[in-house]
Amino acid sequence: MATSTETIRTEYPLPSYNYRVEIGSEAVAFSEVSGLAITYAFSTYAESPLAAQAGSKWSYFPGQMDPVAITLKKGVVRAVSIKVLYAWIASIQTNLIEKKDIYIRLCDEKGDPVISWKVVNAFPISLSAPTFDAASNDAAIETMELRADFISLEEV
Repeated sequence: MATSTETIRTEYPLPSYNYRVEIGSEAVAFSEVSGLAITYAFSTYAESPLAAQAGSKWSYFPGQMDPVAITLKKGVVRAVSIKVLYAWIASIQTNLIEKKDIYIRLCDEKGDPVISWKVVNAFPISLSAPTFDAASNDAAIETMELRADFISLEEV
């Protein structure tokens, strides 16, 4: 029996290559996004053993959320690289840190968003130039690293 299109749409994993990134209100194409992780620090508490128990009893408790570190990679594009990324990180030099919400939207086969990761109050901490190699014909890829307050997940 053949699998229906609706079954494929709802029960099959989405491919990771079909995504869109929005920085503030501007869509920017990136070749790679990594670091979308929600993690918490935890505390360990040891209690003395009871009479019928051998060894210490360990309990774990959640703590504060770990800092969010996002890495974005993209090809150097004249109209975007300086206007969007460099201008954003250059604003830190004048002590005017502009924090922005970033959306990473995983899309279906039609290009419609299905799941969105909202990176809240992100700001750049580094912008790395591409590696230059005269023996290569690869695209020049720049890397921007961000820190943020937290990540939320939204189903569209």
